[in-house]
Amino acid sequence: MTEKSPQDLIEDAKRQIEEVSPEQVRGMQAREEKVVYLDVREPNEWNLGRIPNAIHLPRGNLEGKVEALIPRDQKVVVYCARGNRSALAALTMKQMGYKNVSSMSRGLIGWADIGGEVVD
Repeated sequence: MTEKSPQDLIEDAKRQIEEVSPEQVRGMQAREEKVVYLDVREPNEWNLGRIPNAIHLPRGNLEGKVEALIPRDQKVVVYCARGNRSALAALTMKQMGYKNVSSMSRGLIGWADIGGEVVD
């Protein structure tokens, strides 16, 4: 088996999932779509700010806890700081049978860059 770098794994994941931009997420909010925003950053990152009404589940706990928090048929947008961990998380959720999951490209940094609301 060929060894892959972390960046290779992220690129592979991004080819297999849907990515949505922060601008698209803003549109979802404007349309009041029923979406779960799943923050997979670490607790210290979460404490610095997040998208309003997001659910926090660090990437390392995803497989063991996501089913108890989010139904498989729910629309989910996963995000992290830059969109890399969230791509891996979205792929994992897709493999677990989540049908409507995507990763927010550019992450919370991209969200803040477009003036998206961030709460403490």
